Amino acid sequence: MDPNLRNLKDFLTLYNKITELCFGRCVDNFNGRVLSNTENICVNHCVNKFARFNQAMMKVYVEVQTQLNQKRLKELEEQQKLLDQKSLQLPISTTEQSAPLRTDQTITENLPA
Repeated sequence: MDPNLRNLKDFLTLYNKITELCFGRCVDNFNGRVLSNTENICVNHCVNKFARFNQAMMKVYVEVQTQLNQKRLKELEEQQKLLDQKSLQLPISTTEQSAPLRTDQTITENLPA
């Protein structure tokens, strides 16, 4: 999925959840089209509280994710070092060791007459 499309989808999902949550908590009078003063204050507090919570969670997530990425990078570098050391220590394989080349004279001597 396109990253921009995914970000939009995540944003809309979050927006819908906040709307549903704050509406359910704060709106209790359906007699008018306009929110009462109490309902309006409640909705504002609800949205602000959720935004502060989300911001704090994202800050922690970024810090933890950065630490995990650094740890993974260090582990991968160590694995690469081990692989490099092993490749230097391996003996030459039998396919790389060539038998002495036979000269044309040896080849012609072995041909049937």
